[in-house]
Amino acid sequence: MIILRQLCTFLVGEHLFGLDIERVQEILLPPPLTRVPGAPPEVAGLLNLRGQIVPAIDLRRRLELPAGAAPSDAPHVVLRGDDGAVSLRVDAIGDILPLEDAALAPLPDNLRGALRTMLLGVHALPDRLLLVLSADAVVDGLAPAAATPSPSPSILALPQESR
Repeated sequence: MIILRQLCTFLVGEHLFGLDIERVQEILLPPPLTRVPGAPPEVAGLLNLRGQIVPAIDLRRRLELPAGAAPSDAPHVVLRGDDGAVSLRVDAIGDILPLEDAALAPLPDNLRGALRTMLLGVHALPDRLLLVLSADAVVDGLAPAAATPSPSPSILALPQESR
């Protein structure tokens, strides 16, 4: 039995990434962001998503990719999770690709760094490689439950608007 998984694909720099479409809530054109003083560098800010305050993550920084000029109209991929929504700022949105689970290749042993901890594997497409991200790993450490008490300002310490 062939198991297909639909992946939402997007570009960050020259890299093509994919996330399980079941975790993607929606795609946003560049929403207005509010910077948060003292937030971790990968936190681009907060956005108001129809009354819900959502952290926006700069995926380039989260994946420790080389700094680059993000387009001014950089879209956001909003993920849904047990702890609420999280927005990922990416460079461009790709397609929705149905891919076989069995075709997901494991990561090479010599791939190291933060990126390795956030990847599930690689799909070989006809013209390039698709790096498949774990939505849980990408947002790991951003949930309020992972916050450590700190008197310093932090995105994790901010109260959220009620719906």
